Amino acid sequence: MSAGLYTELLDLACGTFLLTAVLVLWLRELAAIVRVFALQGVALAAIAVLLGAHEQRWDLAGVGLGVGVLRAGVLPYLMRRALAGAAADRGSEEVRETQPLVNVAASLLTAALLTLLAYAVARPLTQLNPTPATRALPVGLAVVLIGFFVLVTRRRALAQVVGFLLLDNGITATAFLATSGVPLIVELGVSFDVLLAVLVLQILTTRMREAFGTTDIDDLRELHD
Repeated sequence: MSAGLYTELLDLACGTFLLTAVLVLWLRELAAIVRVFALQGVALAAIAVLLGAHEQRWDLAGVGLGVGVLRAGVLPYLMRRALAGAAADRGSEEVRETQPLVNVAASLLTAALLTLLAYAVARPLTQLNPTPATRALPVGLAVVLIGFFVLVTRRRALAQVVGFLLLDNGITATAFLATSGVPLIVELGVSFDVLLAVLVLQILTTRMREAFGTTDIDDLRELHD
């Protein structure tokens, strides 16, 4: 693979990775949000595979494929199952993020500001070793910040799970871009931890829906009060 083609493909994968995080802020249908998250998993896997192919590190390419299976296949499948259960029990009110704490326009503006902040913070790091991978490092940091923003501003439990996973995807992308990958055993351990966390959150969401009839965090807080 030529250096020019590698740079173009890496930029495309990183651009898709960041765009999917912004789309999560724009969308309200939880099913569409899950599909966008799956697309982000494909972009994350592409980043790792491209890095591995460029550096002829086939272990890194294998890690990328494993990441793709987990984050573009297994995790979205689990979230779709939880969403299908919510739709069957409660109907359309449980499959939309109807009243987030921050509206769409303000969310998109915040995403732009967080992206600028990520580029400002990462600039000294990219100047130390200006390669195509390190120049894309702000993308991973921006997704971390956007994921945290989704986590604290969404009211549906499943949307908050997506925020948590966006944050984790951003951390993984940052590790790939900053260090040209992580050891296989480390990535496997982190991936299994994320899978376990999603399984636990799915169980808690199901229990919440059965006990209280909703997964709206504000409604549960009112019940507590």
